[in-house]
Amino acid sequence: MPSDAVPLDPVPSSAGPSSAVPSDPVPFDAVLLAGGRARRLGGADKPAAPVGGRPLIEWVAAAASGASRTIVVGPPRDVLPDAIRVREDPPGAGPVPALRAGLAEARAPWVALLAADLPFLRPAHVAALLDAAGERDGAVLVDGDGREQWLAGCWRTARLRDALAAYTGTSLHGLLRPLAPAAVALPAGDRPPWYDCDTPEDLSRADGLARPDAL
Repeated sequence: MPSDAVPLDPVPSSAGPSSAVPSDPVPFDAVLLAGGRARRLGGADKPAAPVGGRPLIEWVAAAASGASRTIVVGPPRDVLPDAIRVREDPPGAGPVPALRAGLAEARAPWVALLAADLPFLRPAHVAALLDAAGERDGAVLVDGDGREQWLAGCWRTARLRDALAAYTGTSLHGLLRPLAPAAVALPAGDRPPWYDCDTPEDLSRADGLARPDAL
């Protein structure tokens, strides 16, 4: 987080993997940013990397299983055959162009913007973000140190489109923070929902902790 950034006040939540999803859930689409090769993984296709017997991107799609549409921004893969697939222009241009490409396919009033490397995110966590947003323009997950995880949040689709139309920068922080989202602190345990996989060591640890039956 930039040194001049003021942390958002977190909204605590008791949501965990066993928490019940609300009976009348908020309609949302999911945009999964699943760009290609990861330099810190030796150029491997990170979203396709196996964790707990399934590709990383499948864990994230399962966490957003309540979405009306699942939109994957990234190269073709032999997973998630029912997802809508798009590419940022040009490929590899970064998260803001990827979000533009994915958001163009969203139809629901809310959108979950998620990285494709969050093996411990669960449907209850996404539901908690939608619930915490309330009357705001969005909600973002914060980690154990209170840092915003901009690729784990939910946003009003129309408001996000307006912000993107006026934005000329390149960072998600610069785009999303002015929307004043609710900051959501979720229980961590051994498998925090914000855990991402950037290195071989991250993947190895996640693989050892993952349980395919934990959804």
